[in-house]
Amino acid sequence: MRRRVLQVKNAVLHHLAVPGLILLIGIGSALAQSGDLRAQDQSTKPPAANSAPSADAAKETQRKTDEFVEASQAINGPAGNPECVWLGRRVVVLMWRDDLDTAFRHLDLYDRFGCPGGHVQATFRCLVRFFSAIDPKVPDSLSGRVHACWINPAAQPQAAAAATPAPTTSGAAAPAPAAAAPPAAAPAPTAK
Repeated sequence: MRRRVLQVKNAVLHHLAVPGLILLIGIGSALAQSGDLRAQDQSTKPPAANSAPSADAAKETQRKTDEFVEASQAINGPAGNPECVWLGRRVVVLMWRDDLDTAFRHLDLYDRFGCPGGHVQATFRCLVRFFSAIDPKVPDSLSGRVHACWINPAAQPQAAAAATPAPTTSGAAAPAPAAAAPPAAAPAPTAK
């Protein structure tokens, strides 16, 4: 009985194997004749269109390189190192976007490279002061402001900078003008 079942099984497999093999060969030859459709689409585009993205990519790469060079020249110490600049700015952007879990993971890497954590705090403080200057509809508004705050964390918004007095060049800080306080109202005499 067992032998008969195996013979039937082998006969069925032989009958199905031949048409399956022919079908696979047919599909393979059809695909080989048609070629890659994506390659055909790219070959029909003019060559100027293909070079435009590479020019944009080159400009973007040059801009990033210039930002790292600017940061290393403006900041003394490890906060000006390219790895600290890159990781630190990412941490600040992630904190701004309320992605705190990812920001803390990046902050661990930032600390591992020996970068100063106080610079991230000062940059985020600066970014919060420029809240109204960041337009979510402008793509580079946030990244440009983060870079400016990374370079100079003590930057002030224009309105606040005009309201505060400029520091003197003698090194001593000028006393801040006291705000005019309204006169205290005298307590009314109580009638007895």
